[in-house]
Amino acid sequence: MISVFGSKVGQEELDEIRTSIEAQWMGIGPKTRAFEEQIAQRLGVPGFALLDSGSNSLYMAVKLLNLAPGTEVILPALTWISCAHAVVLAGCVPVFCDVDLGTQNVTAETIAPHLTRQTGAIMVVHYAGKPVRMQPILDFGVPVIEDAAHAVDSKLGGKACGAMGAVGAFSFDAVKNLAMGEGGGVTAQDPELITRARTLRYCGIGKSGFEASANKDRWWEYNIVDFFPKFLPNDINASIGLAQLRKLDKLQAYRKQTWELYQREFANLGWLARPCDPEPDEQHSYFTYFVRVLNGKRNAFAKYLYDRGIYTTFRYHPLHLNPIYKSNAILPMSAQLNEEGLNLPLHPNLSTADMDKIVTTVKAYSKVA
Repeated sequence: MISVFGSKVGQEELDEIRTSIEAQWMGIGPKTRAFEEQIAQRLGVPGFALLDSGSNSLYMAVKLLNLAPGTEVILPALTWISCAHAVVLAGCVPVFCDVDLGTQNVTAETIAPHLTRQTGAIMVVHYAGKPVRMQPILDFGVPVIEDAAHAVDSKLGGKACGAMGAVGAFSFDAVKNLAMGEGGGVTAQDPELITRARTLRYCGIGKSGFEASANKDRWWEYNIVDFFPKFLPNDINASIGLAQLRKLDKLQAYRKQTWELYQREFANLGWLARPCDPEPDEQHSYFTYFVRVLNGKRNAFAKYLYDRGIYTTFRYHPLHLNPIYKSNAILPMSAQLNEEGLNLPLHPNLSTADMDKIVTTVKAYSKVA
């Protein structure tokens, strides 16, 4: 079965892990600091706080804004549950908005109807790595959280996604463009927020006993500055991340090559709407290839591919339709995508034979569509 998502790891990652094991250093340490410095340099941001997961990074991002309990946070319905969970767990209220049908991204137009006096923040998601058009949203004057989980290599006007809002959150799980098994992180325009994230991630401890030992003789004591869970990264995952950083440009080139092949081969399929290509001022991360099946047979098409050894999925089930959030929002574009959308395989572990099979099988469906 050809998988829909995947990553590519090998000897480089093993070599990095080996040096940490040989040094008997598996927790947070020098590899974590090295990764933070290198990813910050690549993104062009003042600093980066590595965390243990992308989901916890979203929670951290919301908490860094110090929003009052009950504050509303506007976010797209078409996103992963961690976005809404982060809002709820931080004591705030998720308000779901619609997305653009073609880009699957929020826009200023889909956000505007939901702005109220209770709005404390807006969360945008750069879906599949295509940048959200940020300036009209920033012009609302509300703090913006960027979910850049799909967008580690995406840019808008030369500026990295995740570096334009108040806080940016990233994911490095096993299938992301930069995969370290599990991991995430945050950045911010205000360097003090990055410092605060590094404090909070270790149960809100301001300084460890070791760090404080130079200034006192009771070095085992520590200062707790806030209540917070433990979101610490570790040097094993950071080792994988360092190796992935070195090969990220090569991995991205392969993703782009696959994307462009699909765009060419599927151009004349009237029943299949292809994703939007990046605009001239955009750099895309090509995390996933999201299509819309226009003949009302999305489910049948997915089953057709599955029966022929090609796995697909739909990311993401619109959250306003999930009863747990108790939303009464009416979002026609998200509802339409829920019936038409499908993610086709796109990742650096696809072989040429895999891509040929996907293209041939998709085009063959035209005969039964």
